[in-house]
Amino acid sequence: MTTADPPPSSSTYTPPPPFNTSTTPLIPIYQGAEAHLYKTTFLTPSTPAALKIRPSKPYRHPILDRRLTRARILQEARCLHKLVKEDVSVPAVLGLDWEFAVAADNEGNRNGNGGSWLVMEWIEGEVVRVILERWERYMKGLARESGSQEIPEGEAEKVRGLLRKIGAAVGSLHKAGVIHGDLTTSNLILRPFSPAAANAPEEEHSSPSMEGEIVMIDFGLASQSVQDEDRAVDLYVLERAFGSSHPRTEKFFEEVLVGYRESYKGAGPALKRLEDVRMRGRKRSMIG
Repeated sequence: MTTADPPPSSSTYTPPPPFNTSTTPLIPIYQGAEAHLYKTTFLTPSTPAALKIRPSKPYRHPILDRRLTRARILQEARCLHKLVKEDVSVPAVLGLDWEFAVAADNEGNRNGNGGSWLVMEWIEGEVVRVILERWERYMKGLARESGSQEIPEGEAEKVRGLLRKIGAAVGSLHKAGVIHGDLTTSNLILRPFSPAAANAPEEEHSSPSMEGEIVMIDFGLASQSVQDEDRAVDLYVLERAFGSSHPRTEKFFEEVLVGYRESYKGAGPALKRLEDVRMRGRKRSMIG
């Protein structure tokens, strides 16, 4: 039995043109199995941007790899472009290349199998997951000091308002005919209404601000669909994300559905289908 050689380390990965690291900063933000995300600038040093790179997979056949990489980056770009036209709060597409060349053979010919990249508007703000984690730590400390698990009405209303804004953002997404595919609080950013507020530091042990606009990011699994089943699954994934990551906030999840219903006239059938999706999810959890 023969063993396959492991793929080359991502630390040797060469950034695509025109992102020359000697002239353009590349600040690593996230590295996943399918893509790398960097903060950089685009065209001018004063234009911050998010660079998403889908590197080629050396274990895949080159032709299949190029087709898959091209299809996925174009699908993401098309969904973002459609949403921007529909005035949905998502990053604008600034540029893309679905087949840049970084590898070379023994004769120096560049083979065009380096992967693809997508550069988008940089969104200033805080990830919703971080905001809710900070809020739950604050609530835990408050409960420890007061000896009561009761959430003050002011704090409860603040969280309800944030969740209603999340629901409204998802409603505008589905109204435009796009399914996110990976709706979690890690893929939602709260963009403050003023640039000064985005850079203002917050006290670690204070209740975080929840003022701002919800912006959805990471459309790597997005697709265009008008099926209520797909919309319901989108909502169910978000609901499960709250259940697994934000136990103190989960009780307010119904506010997400309130905001969804208020922003999207076609919400009724999707919410009805959500009940079916929940039932299937419970059966799957029971069976294992």
